[in-house]
Amino acid sequence: MRVPRCALPSAAAAALLAFLCAGAAPTAQSRFMPVDEIRPGMIATGRTVFAGAQLEEFRAHILGVLRNVLAPGRDLILARLEGGPLARTGVIAGMSGSPLTIDGRLIGAVSYSLGQFATEPIAGITPIAEMTDATQMSLTPPRLAPVALQWPYQHEAVTAAWAQALSAGRPRPVQTQVPALGAALLRPVALPLSAAGFDASVLSTVSPVFEAAGLVPLSAQPATGSAAAPSQLEPGGAVGVSLMSGDFEMGATGTVTHIDGSRVYAFGHPMYNLGPTRFPMTTAYVHVVLPSLMQSSKLASFGRVVGTLTQDRATAVAGELGPGPTLIPMSVQLKSARLGDRTFSFQLVRDTTFTPLLAYLALANVLTSYERANGPASFRVAGTADIAGAGTLAFDDTFVGDQAIGPASLYVAGPLTQLTRNAAAPVDISRIALTVTASEQTRHARIERIWLDTPRPRAGQRTTLLVALRTPTGEERVERVPLTLPADVTGPVELLVADAARIAADDRRTRPSADWQPATELVRQFNRSPQSHQLYVRLQQARPGAVVSGEPMPGLPPSVSTVLEAGDDEGRITPLPYAIRARWEHAVGLAVAGSRHLSLTLGHP
Repeated sequence: MRVPRCALPSAAAAALLAFLCAGAAPTAQSRFMPVDEIRPGMIATGRTVFAGAQLEEFRAHILGVLRNVLAPGRDLILARLEGGPLARTGVIAGMSGSPLTIDGRLIGAVSYSLGQFATEPIAGITPIAEMTDATQMSLTPPRLAPVALQWPYQHEAVTAAWAQALSAGRPRPVQTQVPALGAALLRPVALPLSAAGFDASVLSTVSPVFEAAGLVPLSAQPATGSAAAPSQLEPGGAVGVSLMSGDFEMGATGTVTHIDGSRVYAFGHPMYNLGPTRFPMTTAYVHVVLPSLMQSSKLASFGRVVGTLTQDRATAVAGELGPGPTLIPMSVQLKSARLGDRTFSFQLVRDTTFTPLLAYLALANVLTSYERANGPASFRVAGTADIAGAGTLAFDDTFVGDQAIGPASLYVAGPLTQLTRNAAAPVDISRIALTVTASEQTRHARIERIWLDTPRPRAGQRTTLLVALRTPTGEERVERVPLTLPADVTGPVELLVADAARIAADDRRTRPSADWQPATELVRQFNRSPQSHQLYVRLQQARPGAVVSGEPMPGLPPSVSTVLEAGDDEGRITPLPYAIRARWEHAVGLAVAGSRHLSLTLGHP
C-alpha cells in the first residue's frame, strides 16, 4: 500500500494531517447554492412524494430569478417543472417545500405556482437561505387586535375574525413575466387540509376561512394512513401539521425541504404566518393525487407525531424533532332523544384562532353527524371551559329552530374567540367539556301577555307576576314569577318582561365593543350573558342619564348630561332614558321569545 506524501511518522501529526487531507465537514455554504450562482438554463432535481411514502424525482428547468419580488431582499427562483404527473396536474397542493438541488447543492423549495387554470407547471422556488434565516426569529407570539363580538354571536362576525387572523400574513400573489407565456400571476401553493370524520356541509360553513389562508379543505381521508406512513421525516417526504386529533382529525400537509440535526424546514411559504407556534408535527402518507384544473391536490393522512412545529414565517415553517406539544382536551357528550348517549373526545392545538375555530367544527360536526341538520330541533348546550388563572366559562343555553346547529356551535366558539383575542394577557385554556341534550322537537314559546296578581302594587310589597306563553301548537302556559318590589321606589314605573335577545340588545350599550380587558372580566361578562330558556324581568323608572365609557350613570341632572354630550368627541357617551331599579330571572325550561311592558304606579308602603 502506497503511503500518502502528507503522512508523518508521529501518530498525532498523522491524525492532524488526516483531518487536513480529508477536509472538514461540509458547511452550509457548500451544501446550499446561493441565488447569485443560479442562471437560466440550469436544471435542478426535485424530490417529493406523489403516492404512498415513496420519494420520486422530478426536474426543474430554471427560467430566472425574480429579485425583490415579494419584499425588499426577498427573491424567487422561477422554474418549469417536469416529471411524474406534473404535465397533467400542474404544481400540486401538497408539494410546498419539495426540495430542489443543482449538482447536489440545495437551492430551495417549491412554494409558488401559476394562478388557477394553469396549462404549464411553472413554479416559484423560495431560496433555502431565506427559509433558514426567517425561522430563527423570536419565540414570543404576537398579539392580535381585539375583536368586537357580542352575544348572541353572529356567524358572519365570528368567521370574519377568523378569516382576518388567518389571512393577514398570507403572501400576496406576484405579477411577473414568464418566458414564452408573458404576464402571469404567481401565488403560494395551497396546502391540503385533510379532515377525517367531517361532514362536508360542516366544512363548507367555514371553507372561506381556510381558503383565505391558502388551505384546501378535503373532507375525505382514508383510515389506513397512520399504519402506512413512514416512521420518520426526510427531505422530500410528506409532513403533517396536526390541528385536531381524536374522534375527528384535521391538519395540513406539505413537504420537508431540509433537516439540520433536529431542526426541520418545510413549505417554503407560511401556513398562515402566525410566528411562534406549538403544533404537533407528524409524518404523512399520500394516498393519491387528485387532478383538477382549479387546483390539483395530494390526498394525505397523518402518521405519528415526531416533533413540534415552532415557527410559521413568511418564507417557511420550521420545527424540532422530539416530543409533541401539550394540547387542549375537549369532550362532547351527546344526549340524544333518538339515539341515546354518546361521548366524543378530541385534542385541540393551543392557538388564538385555531382553538375556537376547531371547537366550533368539533361541536357542529357531532350535531350534524348524529342529529337532524335541517328541520325542527332543540339543543341545550351545557358545560365548562377551564381558563387557568381566570376561572371557568360556564355554558348553559338552549337553541331551537330549523337550523339550530350553527348558533349552538357559535355559543361555544364565540366566547372562546373573544377571550383569546381580547384578553389583556395570553390565556391558557386547560379543558373544554360539553354536554348537549338534543331533541327533534322545537321547545319554544312566545311571550303573549303579562299581569300582576294585585291591582294596586305598593313599594316593598311581595307580589306575583304572571306571564302567559304561547307554544307553536297553540297551547297557553302561564308562568308565575314571585317579585319583591323595592321599598324605595314609588310613582310611575314600568315592568319589562323580555327574552334573552332583547336583554342583550339593551345591555350592549353598557359594554365596550372591542378592547383589551382582563381575562377574569371577560369570563365574568360571558357568565352573566342572558340565556334563551330564562324570562328576564326588569323594573324601570324614567331617570335620564348616560352610559359613559361602558359605565351606566342613571339619574344625571340635565345640566350634567348636556355638558357630557357636548364634550363627547369620541362617541363614548350614549343617552340612557331610564334607570333599572330591580331585576329578576325565571327559568322556564324552554326557549322563549318576545317582550311585553306593563305600566304601573307604585304606592307608598
